[in-house]
Order: sequence, then C-alpha cells, then structure tokens
Amino acid sequence: MAEVGEARAGARRGEYGIDAPAVPASMGGVGVLLLVLGFVLLSTRPVGAVLGWTIWAFAVGGYLILSASSYLYTTRRGTFRVWAGLLDGLDLRGDERLLDLGCGRGAVLLLAAQRLPNGHAVGVDLWRSVDQSGNTEAATRANAEAEGVSARVELCTGDMTELPFDDGAFDVVVSSLAIHNIPSTPARARAVAEALRVVRPGGRILLADIRNARTYARVLRGAGATGVRCRRLGPRFWYGGPWVATTLVTARRAG
Repeated sequence: MAEVGEARAGARRGEYGIDAPAVPASMGGVGVLLLVLGFVLLSTRPVGAVLGWTIWAFAVGGYLILSASSYLYTTRRGTFRVWAGLLDGLDLRGDERLLDLGCGRGAVLLLAAQRLPNGHAVGVDLWRSVDQSGNTEAATRANAEAEGVSARVELCTGDMTELPFDDGAFDVVVSSLAIHNIPSTPARARAVAEALRVVRPGGRILLADIRNARTYARVLRGAGATGVRCRRLGPRFWYGGPWVATTLVTARRAG
C-alpha cells in the first residue's frame, strides 16, 4: 500500500511552494557564508593560526547546508510521499467528506481529493504567505485545476479556532503543519477541539505537526476522542533533521 501511495504522490502537476520559505533560505545562506569564510581564512592566514576557526566554519556551514537540503526535500517531496501513504492507509471508500485545516496551496487537500472520486474535499486557510510561499486561494484553485480535482474541492477562508461547519459534517479531518502557527496554547486547543466537533461519530482525525503533538493528543482525550495515538513520521518529514521531526496524532470521535 505504501508503494501505491508513493506512486500516486509522484506525478504532481500543481505548484505547491515552500513551507516557511525564510527558514531554509536563512539556513542555506548562512551555511554558504560560513564555507566562504573557511576558504578565506585558509587562503589568507597561516593554517596554525586559524585552524580552530576554519574547522568551526566548515562544520557549521556544512551542517546548515545539509539542514536546508533536508528541509527542502521534505517540503517539496517528502510531505507528498508520507501523506499519500497515510491517506491510502485510511482505506477510503471514495465518497467521504474530508476537511483539511490550514490547507495552504493544497499539498494534502488535493492528494485527498484524488482519492475521493465521489466525495468532497474542503480546505480552510487564512492564506498567509509567511507560512507557505505564494499561499493564496487563487494558487490553490489553480493547483486543483492542474490536478484535475477542482469539481470536488471547496476552499474556505476561515479560522481553525472557529470553523464555519456543522457538528459531524465530515468523515475525516486532517491537518499538516498548520495548527502550530496559531500563536497561543488556548487557541491551539480550540482548533483541535473544533476538529473533533466537525468530524462525525466514528470519523477519523489525523494531525501532523512539528510541535505540540502531545498537547493535541491530551486535548482530544479530554474531549472524549478514542484511539488517540502519537507517532513520528520519519526522515522524509524532517524539517532540517531529527530535531525538527513531524509527529502524527490520530484519533476517532466516539460514537
């Protein structure tokens, strides 16, 4: 099943931008400057006088470049491969209603829509470009057209902490690296509680994030969700290395 998911994630026709683009740009830029500094020190000073600084510049510069490369791999490819496997693992019938919280340019939303030939995928976002480069509703609509799923995709400008949907309106609720952008702990808890409110009894929730996963799990358990679990999603979902790993929280609404 994982191989099928990766194959279906491989042929992406949309343009999905880069998550928090300032981060890899900063890491890569500083890394290159440090490597240049190391070469300058070696070429202009006696080796013995600058050996410690040179080693430091090369080590830190190389580390930052590798981290930026890991980050870019995740945002450009790893995200799609991991989520394709997760969505295939749901064994969807194809007629479900799915909600993506903080859908951005549609990386997860449109993967889901491809698996819902008789269903509906709804994306909610505030369309902030600081969270994803070129993040606009128009860009997401263009991606839906490019992927051939626009007829079964709906986009909504809205706040995750106060969703404009009825209780139990969706069979599945997903979110990928969005809830941590909410600035306060109480507001993040409200967003998780809203995810549980709008999923039907027996429906499933999948929340992937780089921070606060244990808090999300605690909120879900406190609200009566069942089968709440956390697990790391592995190197393909590292934003620079294992110290910025993505964790998946899964749960069902009781009923």
